[in-house]
Amino acid sequence: MNLDAQWIVGFVDGEGCFHVGINPQPQMTIGYQVLPEFTVVQHRRDVKVLYALKAYFDCGVVRVNHGDRMAYRVRSIEHLAERICPFFMKHTLKTSKSVDFLRFRDVVLLCQAGEHLKEAGLLKIQQIAAQMNRGRTR
Repeated sequence: MNLDAQWIVGFVDGEGCFHVGINPQPQMTIGYQVLPEFTVVQHRRDVKVLYALKAYFDCGVVRVNHGDRMAYRVRSIEHLAERICPFFMKHTLKTSKSVDFLRFRDVVLLCQAGEHLKEAGLLKIQQIAAQMNRGRTR
């Protein structure tokens, strides 16, 4: 299945998610783990499109999400910084999800620079993440 860049933009506008998880992790230097993640979820019957996204970006995994739902996920900072973020910088999202993406990109760049391993960087990431997705509408 060949995917067009603008089709991907529209699909991700409707079905994608840019999320930043921040989880307590005592083994980590700062006591927290920062997990930026790009995800697209679909019913199992449409799993082919998730594999097509995986092939298009040449990264990520397709796994069971919950029940009959499947997810395409990219968690690698390298892949997010070098493949996912440049794609969406070049091919702009059309909905308010574009705001979440730009904040997500900021977090990815901070992580790539190692700022998530410093207290000030973690605080900045927490502030950015709090303004994403549902936090953006509060």
